Amino acid sequence: MARLAFLLLAGLPMLAAAEEPAPPVPPPLPLHRAPGPIVVDGDLSDPGWKAAAVIDTFFETVFGDNRAPEVETVAWVTYDDRYFYVAVRCDDPEPRKIRAPYVDRDNVIGTDDNVAIFLDTRNDRRSAQEFRVSPRGIQGDAMFNDANGNEDFSPDFYYSTAARITEAGWQAEVRIPLSSLRYPKADPQKWGIIVWRNYPREFRYAIYSSPQPRGSTCLVCRARELTGITGLSSSSHLVVAPYVSAQDVARADEPGRPLRRGPTDKNVGLDVKWNPSASTALDATVNPDFSQVEADVAQIAVNNRFALFFPEKRPFFLEGVDLFDTPIQAVYTRTITSPGWGARTTGKLGSSSYTALLTRDRGGGSVILPGPTGSDFAPQDFSSVVGIARVRRDFGGSFVGLLYTGRENEGAGHNRVFGPDAQWRPNDKETVAGQLLVSDTITPRRVEVTPQWDGRGLTSHALETSWNHSTRGIDWFTRYRDFGDGFRADQGFVPQVGYREGFLNAGYKFFPRGSLSFVRPFLNAEQASDRRGGLITRQAEPGLFLFGRHNLQAQLQVLFHRERTADRLLSTTRFTYLAQVDPSRRFTRVGASGFLGQAVDLVNVRVGRGGSVTAFATVRPTDHLTLDANGAVSWLDVDREPGRRARLFTAQVQRLKATYNFDARTFLRLIGQYVSTRRDPSLYLVSVPGHSAGFSGSALFSYRVNWQTALFLGYGDERALDEREQLARTERQLFVKLSYAFQR
Repeated sequence: MARLAFLLLAGLPMLAAAEEPAPPVPPPLPLHRAPGPIVVDGDLSDPGWKAAAVIDTFFETVFGDNRAPEVETVAWVTYDDRYFYVAVRCDDPEPRKIRAPYVDRDNVIGTDDNVAIFLDTRNDRRSAQEFRVSPRGIQGDAMFNDANGNEDFSPDFYYSTAARITEAGWQAEVRIPLSSLRYPKADPQKWGIIVWRNYPREFRYAIYSSPQPRGSTCLVCRARELTGITGLSSSSHLVVAPYVSAQDVARADEPGRPLRRGPTDKNVGLDVKWNPSASTALDATVNPDFSQVEADVAQIAVNNRFALFFPEKRPFFLEGVDLFDTPIQAVYTRTITSPGWGARTTGKLGSSSYTALLTRDRGGGSVILPGPTGSDFAPQDFSSVVGIARVRRDFGGSFVGLLYTGRENEGAGHNRVFGPDAQWRPNDKETVAGQLLVSDTITPRRVEVTPQWDGRGLTSHALETSWNHSTRGIDWFTRYRDFGDGFRADQGFVPQVGYREGFLNAGYKFFPRGSLSFVRPFLNAEQASDRRGGLITRQAEPGLFLFGRHNLQAQLQVLFHRERTADRLLSTTRFTYLAQVDPSRRFTRVGASGFLGQAVDLVNVRVGRGGSVTAFATVRPTDHLTLDANGAVSWLDVDREPGRRARLFTAQVQRLKATYNFDARTFLRLIGQYVSTRRDPSLYLVSVPGHSAGFSGSALFSYRVNWQTALFLGYGDERALDEREQLARTERQLFVKLSYAFQR
């Protein structure tokens, strides 16, 4: 198989399209102040648009190769003393096919028509604030990090939008307060802009205001420059956002027993953000509310080696979030479980960007206990003071940075991590990056929790280097990691330590015409060993990625894997797959992923045969109602005796979410989730339950004026198996939260 993959890679250049130079980025665009008022209502006839700069040259980069789009897009850009404005007109020969559902904020995604504005107000060609708008005027905002291509929808910004569908297509207006932007103290200003139109029809067409060469490793680096921006306000901006919440919880001692009500949990808190200038933000919080009104995505946690990762969604941690995005994930702010207070500063001085935060964590979460072949958890039932600081200095398209994290535990113990990182980008086809960290740890004296917490001292290092090379045809990504046994990053997400690893992903891209628009065969190769040279894992993965009609995305792989479990080296072979497609306005996305073949039984240290299937679908019977269905099942068969197989376990998750959006601000959401695991205890070397299952249901009503002025009303119901194998109630929750943002 590996030989076949190599021959396929070698022969693909004959199939690839000839190298064509991409068009140049359009010349700088001078802006003029709006000569009159602009009312954000979706009507583009306001006097303020008369002198606006016009962007009418666009490039279709998917499906085409920077060709002229088949549909016309025009954007207008202007500003005044308080706001930055963008208007976009999206012509459409068949307006009835416009995909414009009512969805919640940040759910403006690639299945539907939308426009995104990327603003590089620091003019560093490194990151950009992203402001999306749909034909319904619904918003989605993010930070786009060119250093690694991450598009992070966690941050939220204040801005206003309005849109309307017309007989010729749709059009939208976007008004961004200057206080929502971060720009240096300079006059005149030079910013970068990219306007992107998502046009999903037979293909998912991507239409940009700047050309995007096939093979480029950056997006923001090709932003069009905006000039002539003068006299911007330097006045400060203050947001004070208090909240009140109450939660009433009733729990049963055992499933099926009567519920016992506890005291109602009432909370009052405050978030404050002050921008003394456009380049500096100061954040403070007292008893912040970090409740999760959106349930975490269900993940099967049976037979996993390492801890599972969940994204951060809490506002206090998200200012300048791109500064925490380093090669080694030494910052994972969800490890700060229950802050009593917090303070933070974020800003830019010349070519240097910085952020620093200090908070007191009241504890209650878990600490990852990493190792070379697996990770575990220990309860963090003690308070601590956490400090995190990061500074980055830019040099053209490259940068160097420093990171510090520290956790001082109540009573005794600490974890401190410090070190540099850098990225060198000589052109838009090469990116070299690296990070070196040193940790100093004194573990808590809590041997009753875990034997590792005996007050021992640990000092070690973590190193990661990478090289990303991409052209129109061939591309590769190579990475080397070296993590010491004693390295700890208690403020990060580092579930594996004590190993050295080399990784290579190499492929060849070509762009056929027809049902498929992109094909990339590839080969992954990886080897990791412990600090004494013992093999941990060795694997080769030939595969194929496809992109095509109706936004078809498919990836097929064969994995040849050898991995150490306990003290044994076990070999497995499996086939993995992922496929999804966006068929229509009503069936917006369906897909499945999983594997078939051999897998390791981690508890009993042996090889079995099994698989997993995760299927998902999004259906919109109307533009107001969205149904999201997810189902996952995982199973493993092992030898009960030679020649006779038996089912070790079957684990499944079934989840249905129904959301009715009354308008762009108000929705009602119902979620039902069933989780079940069946095991054969006779096949385990340790005691395990034969059957465990649970059901969780929730209802949430939400009304949001903006991301910090909102009302939430919620209800939750939890159930587990009782003695009769029936799902009996274990918990009932009622929840209300009201927050309001005062701005000056």
